[in-house]
Amino acid sequence: MSGAETEVTNGRRRALFGGVGATKKAAARPPAAGRAGRVPTKSDQRSAPIVGYEPRVDLLPGEVHVDRKQRAVVRRAWLVVVLVALVAVLGTGAAYKTSIEAASDLSATQDQTVGLLKQEQSFAEVKQVQAQAALIEAGREVGGSTEIDWGTTLERIQASLPAGVTITGVQIDSATPLQSFMQATAPLQGARVATVTVTASSTELPTIPVWITSLAKVPGFVDANANSVTLGADETGGYTTNLTIHLNTDAYDGKYAAKKEN
Repeated sequence: MSGAETEVTNGRRRALFGGVGATKKAAARPPAAGRAGRVPTKSDQRSAPIVGYEPRVDLLPGEVHVDRKQRAVVRRAWLVVVLVALVAVLGTGAAYKTSIEAASDLSATQDQTVGLLKQEQSFAEVKQVQAQAALIEAGREVGGSTEIDWGTTLERIQASLPAGVTITGVQIDSATPLQSFMQATAPLQGARVATVTVTASSTELPTIPVWITSLAKVPGFVDANANSVTLGADETGGYTTNLTIHLNTDAYDGKYAAKKEN
């Protein structure tokens, strides 16, 4: 190589490396302020050329990136499936536990019921006696539903007699639990459940209206009719009076019904 060619080559090298060094120095120095003394802004710094970074290029085909994204989606889907399966397993376990507890409670209740039935069978005779006693009580209540305290009733009739009148005979007719009492066919007569026909004697003619008025104190009194008043044919004379007294349901004593309520 001649001397001239060597000089030209050295000059090119100096110019090449000198240019690179000048560029680095220019990048290292901050930009100078403008004529008006303006301070460089960040946009100025960003617009300055960047020197020294290695260029990088992604040479992978697009199918690789799409495949990676699809795999990520599949992994998330499998994760959701696993979570749902786990929740289903937990729910199934809880339901199975609840069913086991319910079956245990049912078995205990059935055992208790069987025990109670056995105890009830041991008291079968007692229940039978109680049923018989209840039947007797009901029969007595029905049988005594038409019962009248005739002792008290006859005492009240005796107390209502006028002075000088004595009872010589009494005839009683009343309803029964199986047969009702025959009612009067004449109008303006009250309902009755029993009649008391009294035969009385007196030395003087008795005052029938006063006697009937006194009979109002008898329990269940409805009305009274004087059937006949006759004068005796013997030497002693005197009068014989036949009187029928009608009684209603107030004459019942109701002692069996009252006993049942107590």
